[in-house]
Amino acid sequence: MSRDELLGLPVAIDLVTAARALGIGRTRAFELIRRGEFPVPAVRVGTTWRVPTAPLLQLLGLSGDQ
Repeated sequence: MSRDELLGLPVAIDLVTAARALGIGRTRAFELIRRGEFPVPAVRVGTTWRVPTAPLLQLLGLSGDQ
């Protein structure tokens, strides 16, 4: 994902989009979630996982004000 795409993300995103931003595959992302090792917080909402964008951007060295 480009810097502009990352900065344009909504407040929370699905796990697959977060994985794409981190450059990892869907299967690996779900494996890390199951182990409790995904590098940013994730919240289970029903049957889906949601990832807050702010910690993801912080991990990637970006923030909304840059």
